[in-house]
Amino acid sequence: MADTAPPQSMEWSRPQEAERRGQGAVLTSYNSTMAACAFRRSIAGQLAKVLDLPPENLIKSISAVPVSRKRHDADFQLSVASIEEGSSSDCLAQDLQLRAQKLAEKLKCDAVVSEISTGPGTVNFTINRELLAKTVLQQVLKDGTQYGTKSELFSAVPKQKTVVEFSSPNIAKKFHIGHLRSTIIGNFIANLKAALGHEVTRINYLGDWGMQFGLLGVGFQQFGDKEKLKSSPLQHLFEVYVQINKAAADENTKKLAMDFFRKLEEHDEQALSLWKEFRDFSIKEYTQIYKRLGVHFDEYSGESFYHEKSREVLKMLEDKGLLQKTIKGTGVVDLSEKKDLSSLSTVIRSDGTSLYITRDLAAAIDRMNKYNWDTMIYVTDRNQSSHFQHLFRILKLMGYDWVDRCQHVSFGLVQGMKTRKGEVIFLEDVLDEVRSRMLENMASAKTTKEVEDPVETAEKVGLAALIIQDFRGLLSSDYQFSWDRALQSRGDTGVFLQYTHARLHSLEQMHGNEPVTDVNVACLQEPGAISVLQHLLSFREWLLCEIMIATVALQV
Repeated sequence: MADTAPPQSMEWSRPQEAERRGQGAVLTSYNSTMAACAFRRSIAGQLAKVLDLPPENLIKSISAVPVSRKRHDADFQLSVASIEEGSSSDCLAQDLQLRAQKLAEKLKCDAVVSEISTGPGTVNFTINRELLAKTVLQQVLKDGTQYGTKSELFSAVPKQKTVVEFSSPNIAKKFHIGHLRSTIIGNFIANLKAALGHEVTRINYLGDWGMQFGLLGVGFQQFGDKEKLKSSPLQHLFEVYVQINKAAADENTKKLAMDFFRKLEEHDEQALSLWKEFRDFSIKEYTQIYKRLGVHFDEYSGESFYHEKSREVLKMLEDKGLLQKTIKGTGVVDLSEKKDLSSLSTVIRSDGTSLYITRDLAAAIDRMNKYNWDTMIYVTDRNQSSHFQHLFRILKLMGYDWVDRCQHVSFGLVQGMKTRKGEVIFLEDVLDEVRSRMLENMASAKTTKEVEDPVETAEKVGLAALIIQDFRGLLSSDYQFSWDRALQSRGDTGVFLQYTHARLHSLEQMHGNEPVTDVNVACLQEPGAISVLQHLLSFREWLLCEIMIATVALQV
């Protein structure tokens, strides 16, 4: 490959035409097996001669350079520290830079590598631009929608069983906007894992148990209406919840709520029947929201599934000597290193009823028994970080070493989101609002073409606007929401992404059945075209870097 100059033009056939000829979509005048990984092999081959090392040992140290507006022309880089025995992160930057320069001086450009440069402790390689375009475009046509996931980079990656718990709204309440981030981030993680070939189980762990249902049960007995519950269940339950919360300052109301929840845990038929109505109505409405979001789950679970198993957890804690009683009668687990009770986690109330963390312990153990997972990921806001630290610590104390394979992906809060009605409370309001605003924007824009279903189009484009706006900032940070910024038709926005996607589909529909010959990739030299090619080139590496789930991947 290094001895052959890249051809000036190529012929390819689009998938439809190729299928009619009994072929795959290939660039017929160029080696169809040439994957982007071949660039690594070529670079590793030259490095192997200079360093006297097997090429196989070097390939894994060669990585695609992250694409950014400020990036240099280099496509791949080699970290000098990664290939020298005894090197460490403590090496002086000047020393690493000198080593990189000395190594670069021994290397030569060829038909594959057009330029070699150095960075802070790295040797950088720029691929011949025409060869880059040919190779990447060939692979995209060959792999189609599976581009990136069929790379040989994935051959050594073991396929795992992954459980992702996300969304998890509280039943008997309308879907709050606060659950939007958990839903779309969790869905992204699940999609990413599935794209990598992992076996993914998506769990919606509903908040359907606890003292709040004691309060809601009492509230419905006092303020509820069966007809309103049937006609507008979650809106009516929300109204009931507001009323009973005002009365909750009264000690008698608190006592009634505790009694109702105790009845639930003791399987009182009347209390359970009312609770089941709340749950069924809630799931029915949530399903409609998830349909709008394009999200699905493999399992609808909930805290209620584990209130019995939580008793088994308490017995295990007691048998292991981990459960202690306080003066107030609550059950706690000592999490302190010195066992001096300086850090406690309460796992049972003084009246014997279970707590959220107790049910979470039971759920984690049950999921391991049920799915035998390799990784379990919880997606919630950062306010629950302390809860998951306690959860993982208790599981470790109980002897479950698999807890080291649990991850909490936390995120910041959305601030400043309002509809024209005022402060946003419910996600449904937000989805309706973004659809309405997009319809107005489409109607007023001079470039908008007539579409078959403008309402559906506005819904999909508006949803993309919400998702991309959410992914723009650091995952762990709060961010200020702006309707104007989210719905802009220019820049890094969901609206622009959808418009670009639609334009590309339009071009494909107009020319998709026409065989294209003698494509001159020499015209793909401008910075914008090179940037797109570099993004495509590094796409498979981004898929492999699973650390991006919690950090890099959700940044733009």
